Amino acid sequence: MSDRPSVMFVCVHNAGRSQMAAGYAAALSGGRVEVRSAGSMPAEQINPTAVAAMAEEGIDITAEKPKVLTADAVQASDVVITMGCGDACPYFPGVRYEDWELEDPAGKDLDTVRRVRDDIRGRIETLLAELLPAQA
Repeated sequence: MSDRPSVMFVCVHNAGRSQMAAGYAAALSGGRVEVRSAGSMPAEQINPTAVAAMAEEGIDITAEKPKVLTADAVQASDVVITMGCGDACPYFPGVRYEDWELEDPAGKDLDTVRRVRDDIRGRIETLLAELLPAQA
């Protein structure tokens, strides 16, 4: 892992969970982590309820677009976090993989998406504590 670790968040549509995770990782790391996200079958647009839920946290993900998962992006990452995309994610030795079981926020109301968002935030805080050395 380099001085600036890279993390990739992968879900099926790259429209909700992975976008919220990427938004938190970028915001909470203060740019000290390179962040990517992608989907095995990307949607046309980001889930507007996920955008609204993140806006409540002061994180703007409106400019993000769902992206297709590529082997190159996975191989270039130190850590790959999957969220319900099963075996669609390619495996490379030396890359750390974690699977986060999270409810899919697609089509859900704002209260449900908030619960998913809050779960993601806690996981991101734990991940960043592992990846980033404590500040002196």
